[in-house]
Amino acid sequence: MKILLSFILIYLGFIAVAGDTQLSVGDKAEHTSVKMLGVSGDKMSLNDVVDQNGLVLIFSCNACPFVKKWEGRYNGLKKWADDHEVGMVVVNSNYRNFDGVDSYEAMQKHAKEQSYNFPYLVDENSLLANAYGGQTTPHVFLFNEDFELVYKGAIDDNYDDASKVDKAYLKSAIEQLASGKEIAQAETKPVGCSIKRK
Repeated sequence: MKILLSFILIYLGFIAVAGDTQLSVGDKAEHTSVKMLGVSGDKMSLNDVVDQNGLVLIFSCNACPFVKKWEGRYNGLKKWADDHEVGMVVVNSNYRNFDGVDSYEAMQKHAKEQSYNFPYLVDENSLLANAYGGQTTPHVFLFNEDFELVYKGAIDDNYDDASKVDKAYLKSAIEQLASGKEIAQAETKPVGCSIKRK
C-alpha cells in the first residue's frame, strides 16, 4: 500500500511540474500580449503574429529527435498557414535548457541552419507552456481569430516519413478553420520530448 501511495504521489508531482493548466478546445488563450524575444532580435507577442483566420503555435526546441524529424515540414506548414490567412509562431519553452542546447544563441544558429521562415521565440519562464498545457516538443495549438483553441495535438500521423503521412491533422484543421467549418478532429495525442519547463 505504501509503495502504491508513493507512486501516486510521484505521479501527482509530475502532473504539477508538467503544468496544472490544460487548455481545452473552446478555451481562450491567455498572455497573448506578452512580448517574447525572437531569433531575429525583435520582441513580439501572439497578438503581433495572429492573422485574419487565427494562429498556429508550435512548442518546439533545437535538439529533440522528434523535432528533428518533423521540423523539415515547418516551412511548408508556414506557407500552408499563410495561404489560409493563419499566422504561425514557434516557441521554445525549455527553460532548464536555456543555458545549454536551447540557449538563445543556439536557437539563432538552429533557425539559420534550418532556414526557418517564421518567428522562433523564447518562452521565458515557460509562461505559455504552463498556461496552455504544452506537453511535448513538438506540440501544436491552433487558435481561431479570437484566440479560442480549435485544435491541439500532433502535426500529422508520421514523424518518421513525410511521404507516408496518412492524416495531416494540422493542415486539415487549418483548412477547416479558414473555411468556417467545424474541426473534424479537434484533438490528437502529442508525440515528442517532454518540455523542460520551469
